[in-house]
Amino acid sequence: MPSEGEADGCGPERAPTFVQPHPSTFSPPSCLARSSCDRRLEAERRMLEKIQKMLVVRSPTIRELLAEALGMYILMVFGLSTVAQVVLGRGEFGQYLSINLGFGIGVTLGIHAAGGISGGHLNAAITITHCILGNLPWRKLPAYLLGQFLGSFLAAATVFGTYYDTLYDYTKGNFTVTGPTATASIFSTYPHPCTSLLGGFFAEFMATVMLLLGILVIHDEKNNGALKGTQALLTGILVLGIGLGMGMNTGYAINPSRDLPPRIFTAIAGWGVDVFTAGNYWWWIPVTAPTLGSLVGSLIYKLFIDFHNQSVPESGNEKGQPAIETSTL
Repeated sequence: MPSEGEADGCGPERAPTFVQPHPSTFSPPSCLARSSCDRRLEAERRMLEKIQKMLVVRSPTIRELLAEALGMYILMVFGLSTVAQVVLGRGEFGQYLSINLGFGIGVTLGIHAAGGISGGHLNAAITITHCILGNLPWRKLPAYLLGQFLGSFLAAATVFGTYYDTLYDYTKGNFTVTGPTATASIFSTYPHPCTSLLGGFFAEFMATVMLLLGILVIHDEKNNGALKGTQALLTGILVLGIGLGMGMNTGYAINPSRDLPPRIFTAIAGWGVDVFTAGNYWWWIPVTAPTLGSLVGSLIYKLFIDFHNQSVPESGNEKGQPAIETSTL
């Protein structure tokens, strides 16, 4: 006799059956979120790569201009800011040694920033010397000078903005080149009151001669050159030494790119044309004397060392440039 369940055609009651999904068809929420995040990051990475490709400068000359600009900017921000702190702090926040150290550190970091691309000249006098000696094509001279001048000018503007409040309080709003509250010397060099034009010219000339002799000693691979990787540091120490021993008379500009662009900035920013007329029209000395001193320093080294030391073939640096090209202020 059929049971009640079988009589009505329903059959015996059975437990419901659930189909277990295969592990490959099921992803926990954390995995789904991770996958979505990965896709979003990949899209962002591709977008950044496209932007980077759009911004890449393919012209070697323009890359060298940019490198010189950044290297010079770093050099001058460190140097000028230490001068500003010493002057505006009335000696309470540093002394003359602070300025020497600031420029030395700036030189070292500036070379590291630009050296692998442009050689890290950071000095119009050195760049012109390279062109005269055939180490750099003349067609690249405008780009190097423009980069150096741009970096130096922007650094002066940066330091001016950084110390504007203190500068205004120190001068009561009267920006002067001479006098008890003179501040133009924060940005450019001016001669000591007892220094004549001729004496100042000779001081700048000799300081730059020593600069070039030191640079060539550091980078001469045929001689007892510095260890690889230490050239930037030693060049910074070289500039420190020049400041310690040869800076009193003129402020050791030893570099047209260090002196002229900030002088132009101060003329625009409120100091006026006095920045060019002060010191019996001193402004041209830091432009011409270092240029002549750089060339003479190079020739002296060649006459006393380089011409007589040809036993080892010239190898240049790793980038195929003459060793002299990695130099600065």
